[in-house]
Amino acid sequence: MPNQPTGDPKQHDVSTFTDSISGSCLCGSITVTLNEKGLFDKPRGHLCHCANCRKVAGSYVASNMLMDEDKVKIDDRDGTLKTYEDKHTLSGNPVYRSFCGVDGNPVQSKTALYPGKVVIKMGMFPRIPQPEAEGFGSHKHPWQGQHDGVPSYKIKWAGPEKELMSEGTL
Repeated sequence: MPNQPTGDPKQHDVSTFTDSISGSCLCGSITVTLNEKGLFDKPRGHLCHCANCRKVAGSYVASNMLMDEDKVKIDDRDGTLKTYEDKHTLSGNPVYRSFCGVDGNPVQSKTALYPGKVVIKMGMFPRIPQPEAEGFGSHKHPWQGQHDGVPSYKIKWAGPEKELMSEGTL
């Protein structure tokens, strides 16, 4: 029998993630646990269309969540967590992008712009909350659609540079 497809998020009822959610890199060496109640009670996290996030995600958009660092537990079982210092950023401040050195799976990003916070790469989790916003919406490809109920910001979705492009289709 051939392998069955994996990763259908509908196989995981959000009620099982009331206090925390765990996910891993592709090879299983790195496990990340987000310890926060109500992750699925309201829209959380953001989609980012900046070139750097797209490259890290290997896709046309990255799914990220800004979390308090003390609510994130990273278990690096085999010592494969590596970090790249990304100096080509809009702010000029480096972003430290961590990933699995075996399978390349993105794990987290840290920047001085958000002290005490960490940007978690959501693709490694079995379920992803509906995003609360979309950043760098002006960098979307022309063929991309609008995500229902998700406001799109021209550049940043948080901070002084935020400028709303659209409210999303409700």
